[in-house]
Amino acid sequence: MRKASPISKSDRINTRIDVGLKKRAVKIFDRLGLTEAEAIRLFYAQVELHQGIPFPVTVPNAATIAALEEANKPEKLPSFKTFRALRNHAGL
Repeated sequence: MRKASPISKSDRINTRIDVGLKKRAVKIFDRLGLTEAEAIRLFYAQVELHQGIPFPVTVPNAATIAALEEANKPEKLPSFKTFRALRNHAGL
C-alpha cells in the first residue's frame, strides 16, 4: 500500500464573516469534532471531489421568495384551533 505524502498547509485564507453565523457554525463543528480549519479544508476537498459546490446553489423562484417573506411575518399567518380546521382550510 502506498503511503500518502504529507499535505503542505502553507496557503492562507483570510475572510470576513458574520459573527453570529461563525458562532453557530463553530458549535456544530465542535459537535462534529472538527476545528474551523478542518471544516474549511473538508469543504475545499468536497469542492474538488464534486468539481463544484458540493450542495445545490439556486436562486429562489417567486413562490419561494413569497413564502419566505410570509414566514417572516408570523402575525399575518392564519392560525387554527384544531387540526380539522387546518385540514378544512387546506381543502384536505
